[in-house]
Amino acid sequence: MRGKRIRLSPMRRFVCDLMRASKSAPTVPVQRRMHLANVIAARAAHPSRPSWSAIFIKAYAKVASEMQELRRAYVKLPWPHIYEYPANVASLAIKREYAGEDVVFIGRIKNPDRIPLIEASRIVRDLQTMPVLDCKDFRRELRVSRLPWPFRGLLWWLGLNIGRQRGNYFGTFAISAYSALGAESLHPLSPITTTITYGVIDPDGSVDVRIIYDHRVTDGVTIARALEKLEDELTTDICDELRAGALASKLAA
Repeated sequence: MRGKRIRLSPMRRFVCDLMRASKSAPTVPVQRRMHLANVIAARAAHPSRPSWSAIFIKAYAKVASEMQELRRAYVKLPWPHIYEYPANVASLAIKREYAGEDVVFIGRIKNPDRIPLIEASRIVRDLQTMPVLDCKDFRRELRVSRLPWPFRGLLWWLGLNIGRQRGNYFGTFAISAYSALGAESLHPLSPITTTITYGVIDPDGSVDVRIIYDHRVTDGVTIARALEKLEDELTTDICDELRAGALASKLAA
């Protein structure tokens, strides 16, 4: 039997380029078992039921606003150094269908710690449903991925190694999760300093949450402390915001 050759689509090339860039980052996962029963109950009572992606994005961004180590990146221009960003930009992996193919795009959310949770959830939903070509981030990824490799490689290298621009194009942290499909990623690869992923939430509210971090930028103790703060943020401020939204809805009715 003879198979057939399938040409790499632009977004399949994008993933190949992403994996190539990720190879240079020595990443390590750290995991914490969290107990989020109160968050589950508060989300269930909220009329909009904000997405879990938005919940984790806002909670982690609030932690990162307090821990500057989570807003740093290793860059090589003009010489190897650590660059620290003044604000958060979340990068969210989004599975979409484009040109008859299931592909992954990366959408960005700026300052997610400073916007209401319901607004963060709306942005996530828009990234999942809006026409692909209506999203500036998706259009840029398609445009770059259609270039010949030498030009793509140069753009990727410059984008990842010019500190001021890196956060604008790649974000300061990433999130990738498959829990809605009943699965979890153990060690997602990314060139971004920290990537959050979480598994399937158990009926009792327990869930495994991981941060995969670039060991050139920070250390495991810092990440373990960030996970502790993340659980605290989820079960306090985020939970309070969900409850306030549910209460406001009842009063309005």
